[in-house]
Amino acid sequence: MTGALTLPQWGTEIIEEPAGESSFRMYAERPRHLESLLDLAARWGDRPHIVQGDRVITFADLHRNAKRAAVHLRSRGAAPGDRVFLLGWNSPEWIVNYWAITLVGAVPVLANAWWSAAELDYALTSLDPALVVVHPRITSPSLDRFPHADWAGGFSEGETPAVADGSSDREPAEGDPCVVIFTSGTEGQPKAVELSHRSLLSGLQMLLHITKRLPHQVSDEDGEPALHTGPMFHIGGVQTLLRSVVVGDTLVMPAGRFDAGEALRLIEEWRVRRWSAVPTMVTRLLEHPDVQVRDVTSLRAVTVGGAPVTAEFLERLRGGLPGVNPRVATGYGLTENGGQAVAASGNDTVLRPGTTGRALPCVEISIRKRGAGEDGEILVRSPTQMTRYIASASTSPIDAAGWLHTGDLGTIDLEGYLWITGRSKDMIIRGGENIAPAAVEEALVAQDGVKEAVVFGVPDAEFGEEVAAVIVAPAGIDTAQLQSDLRGVIASFSIPTRWEIRSEPLETNHAGKVDKPLIVRTVRERLEQEKSVTR
Repeated sequence: MTGALTLPQWGTEIIEEPAGESSFRMYAERPRHLESLLDLAARWGDRPHIVQGDRVITFADLHRNAKRAAVHLRSRGAAPGDRVFLLGWNSPEWIVNYWAITLVGAVPVLANAWWSAAELDYALTSLDPALVVVHPRITSPSLDRFPHADWAGGFSEGETPAVADGSSDREPAEGDPCVVIFTSGTEGQPKAVELSHRSLLSGLQMLLHITKRLPHQVSDEDGEPALHTGPMFHIGGVQTLLRSVVVGDTLVMPAGRFDAGEALRLIEEWRVRRWSAVPTMVTRLLEHPDVQVRDVTSLRAVTVGGAPVTAEFLERLRGGLPGVNPRVATGYGLTENGGQAVAASGNDTVLRPGTTGRALPCVEISIRKRGAGEDGEILVRSPTQMTRYIASASTSPIDAAGWLHTGDLGTIDLEGYLWITGRSKDMIIRGGENIAPAAVEEALVAQDGVKEAVVFGVPDAEFGEEVAAVIVAPAGIDTAQLQSDLRGVIASFSIPTRWEIRSEPLETNHAGKVDKPLIVRTVRERLEQEKSVTR
């Protein structure tokens, strides 16, 4: 530890400042580029930073290995401004590579390790990266078209000699791109969202501000073990990564896919105090038999997001993990906004169950009314918002005045709390993964025997939503075979698990288009009736 470390200025005064063609509420004193955060790792020295299986990587290890990996990337041709594809699962190497790409001044492109071959090919073709850094277990002919860097390039556990610094000599502007994260779009293919240094740093500073965890507010003894069970290549993973370096948290990660039994063991073994999770994971943990025998009393705070959160779910969580009561926080945001826009504290969720919270300090929220008696669309204006979609036919959701049109519906009460009431976007959120129904429908009608298809989400106790499909096909069609045929075409989490087979053409509206709202409403009502009968 070193109390003499010079910390960047992170203030709390907010001013209106122009940025590009818009102006935003921004902190007067703020960090301007992401690389400066890695310097804070030196503050925490030999404290464990990344824990996975038997591996324990300290903050000093991170700082040293990121510089070694940056030298390796530069030797492979990576240069400031280049896009570097990062494809793999949560691991110390993933985190080191992320920071190394940033040190070089390149732009990490965070690919989804669970994509199908077709989705991976689309992303590579659209982004045309200068270099790819890929976990050795992931292979695809698409990857062979691009120069590679070693997944563990320069990585070494334990003490290693000092190495040259691979950092870029060019200091980026805060409006320059610093990461590309994919999100599912309504047209089907994953959309590449470009975020700037300003975007990520503004979001981080707001969250640290409201929790009183700005760098000058934390002591050298602060920091706590935090369980991280979501993918790093999502916006929530990046936010967690940045926060942990600033406040000195130890990130405890499962060795593979989420397993409730392993999560309970990690909480007990590492005395985990914080956990950010999607409802699916919390539900599985609460239902696991080991929850009765493991000591999870260290867990004091749970943040839930990535899928609809009901008052009933929050009550069940508090009952199953009484140590977190009332510290169950939630919020609302989207990748195009650089992550979180509003936040609800644990106390908020107790007093106002169902709310997503109030706008973060620099965020403006507005509701655009659609008609009398109808809830309006949620608009967000924030310095965290994306710069653009890359290589997408989609129109930017940001208007000329700087407002991001979310496609979600909601209301704001007199105290400024936001309540989500629906989604005008045709999107399914299953266990924290965004699924574009259009992509699934396209894949279905390409299968032998399927003439028409409508895909939508239906409520599910475990995943928040499950994927349902109504198809026009021969009565004897084998849905298990359909599921098998879809593997490799679309992501596994996008494959429908609820089916309705029809022999007659789907209903149409006055314009001659398939009346999807009618079909969805009919099926959901029938499922609700069946659920009521079985209660």
